[in-house]
Amino acid sequence: METEMLMEGLSREITSSLKAMATANTIEDKMAYSQIIKNLCDSLGVFLNLATDMMGYDTDDFDD
Repeated sequence: METEMLMEGLSREITSSLKAMATANTIEDKMAYSQIIKNLCDSLGVFLNLATDMMGYDTDDFDD
């Protein structure tokens, strides 16, 4: 799967989880959504860190 599609999917899931957390009534439900959001953000962070690390490399040198 393409990384851009994964990142967009994670972003959509984070947004929908935040909306669902806003409508949650109990503390237990809010805690569950909080854990879900944390895990999704951690997953998205992996891709963002990778993209940041790759920005320093000049990929034109590897084309030869």
